[in-house]
Amino acid sequence: MMLLVIAFLFGAVVGSFLNVCIARLPKGESIVRPPSHCPNCQAQIPFYWNVPLLSYVFLLGRCRSCKKSISLRYPLVELLTAVVALSLMRRFGVSYSFFVIFLFAAALIVISFIDLDVRIVPDVISLPGIVLGLLFAVVGYFLFDGTDEIVPSPLSSLIGILIGGGFLLGTAWLYEKITGVEGMGGGDIKLLAMIGAFLGWPSVPVTLFFASLVGSVVGLALMLTTGAGRRLALPFAPLLCSGAVLFIFFGESLIRLYLPPG
Repeated sequence: MMLLVIAFLFGAVVGSFLNVCIARLPKGESIVRPPSHCPNCQAQIPFYWNVPLLSYVFLLGRCRSCKKSISLRYPLVELLTAVVALSLMRRFGVSYSFFVIFLFAAALIVISFIDLDVRIVPDVISLPGIVLGLLFAVVGYFLFDGTDEIVPSPLSSLIGILIGGGFLLGTAWLYEKITGVEGMGGGDIKLLAMIGAFLGWPSVPVTLFFASLVGSVVGLALMLTTGAGRRLALPFAPLLCSGAVLFIFFGESLIRLYLPPG
């Protein structure tokens, strides 16, 4: 139980840092300097008013200096990261898998919220992520005897990169040739390659399946509640990230359902 509490608190702290990344990376700003400050009045936020989750409650969702409302995104990201850390700790315990997959999930959270904000998948995360995913697979294979249940083998990671990037690249090319309209950005292609690098090649079709399922549900709900038409455009990166997270927890069961052993 204590490990789960520690994981939750650790995730909330990391989520606070992820908020900085989400706010600054699209602007090309440093994520280290200047220290945390109000985006409206630029007043520096002292550490005792920068406690994850609690500060938002104590400040009633407003900046202490200028009284302007603080975006609900900040506690949401902190809570989401905390829940992910707790869930991964329950799933993997203190292990190499927990370290690798939590880092991966943190990157997915940053990518998702940036894409929701400005419709960009930052290369500064996805490109190094492809390399790191393959590197973690190599380290896991040689130093941990390849026993971790979620970190793939180097070969599976490499194939995942090729299939993940190649599939969306081919789909985007074909769609553009048929319709004359660009249907998918290069950022989504690099993101799926990163997912393949961290989770191996079986994650690619399962992630796409889950992403399509989530996208259909969300799209239908938005059309019903907002009256948006059929051409409603949803950012694809958050759907891919959701699909990757669902693969982590349910992918193996889905694969066994459709491809039973023996």
